[in-house]
Amino acid sequence: MVEDFEPMARAILTGLRREGMAVDVVYDGGAALSHLALTRYDVVVLDRDLPGVHGDQICRRLAAGRSPSRILMLTAAGSLDDRVEGLGMGADDYLAKPFDFPELIARVRALGRRAAPPVPPMLSHGDIRLDPGSRAAFRAGRRLPLSAKEFAVLEHLLTRAGKVVSAEELLERVWDEAADPFTTAVKQTMYRLRAKLGDPPVIDTVRDGGYRIGEPDAPVA
Repeated sequence: MVEDFEPMARAILTGLRREGMAVDVVYDGGAALSHLALTRYDVVVLDRDLPGVHGDQICRRLAAGRSPSRILMLTAAGSLDDRVEGLGMGADDYLAKPFDFPELIARVRALGRRAAPPVPPMLSHGDIRLDPGSRAAFRAGRRLPLSAKEFAVLEHLLTRAGKVVSAEELLERVWDEAADPFTTAVKQTMYRLRAKLGDPPVIDTVRDGGYRIGEPDAPVA
């Protein structure tokens, strides 16, 4: 997220993280370009009127470089001409301030789905069902009382079915740059998630590798 008005940035950041999203935040265009050069983001929430490098310039650079990141332009300029101009320079969506937070969440989630490889509308393994759209997970028909982080970890493991997911990958995809790389957050979240999933266990711990749901891919002959 790139927003130079820090109180608004902090409020949005808190809300997005509460929804289980991994979010990095910067307050000027130069810092945004530095982050974008190092990290592949699913969605960039981009204010237009930024100090340093203007938001329009960042948007054009991402579009010209065929970045896979989806761009949600966030600005006080909300006229039809402004929206047309923003979309014309490469933004995928445009939201005028002031806005309702649930609408921002819905738009970010929609863009995130477009940025990621296509996944089935319902993720499943055995008697586990996870619906990304309604943010609901079930086992044997019973709804699981998962926190936002527990849901996001389960969703990522199901998406990567059969593949080993390292703690570092989970920190990057479910948490964000504010997470301490030496934190035990992944281990603690995994412990709570396993307890809520119950028996029989479905999440394997792979020695010196990470975690996995499902059998590993068969080797190619």
